[in-house]
Amino acid sequence: MDERARWREQRSEAALAHARAAERARQREHERARAMLRTFTADLRAAGVPPVPLRASAGRARYRTGLTGWYLKRDGSLGVAEDGSYHVLVVAPSVRALLLGVRVEPSDPPLQVGRGARDGESVELAELLRSRAAELLGAAGPAR
Repeated sequence: MDERARWREQRSEAALAHARAAERARQREHERARAMLRTFTADLRAAGVPPVPLRASAGRARYRTGLTGWYLKRDGSLGVAEDGSYHVLVVAPSVRALLLGVRVEPSDPPLQVGRGARDGESVELAELLRSRAAELLGAAGPAR
């Protein structure tokens, strides 16, 4: 094998190792975020905050999802189902969805919600959950 081919092979192996390490880091991030969401839902249940039907939106239209849980953002764009799964509740507009609802698959939750968004639109998941829990617990009555 000539020097150039060896160099390309080494670079290829290094890139693959880097990609694997990045994927492992992403998976660790998602697991930490899932643990936070499970704690959030357990705390709300323990405090008696009832789950609500989660609806997905497409502009001004709102569609049934068949999910119940709690909204994470006031605009209803993110929610956590009762099982702790994280859902992005923004979908494409659909006449069919007005009649039948939509199926919203769970997403891998990030530790930084809105990463890459405009200034002021990104927030740590822990902070989002803390502030949302305070709002929901305040609405449910006195906290324990």
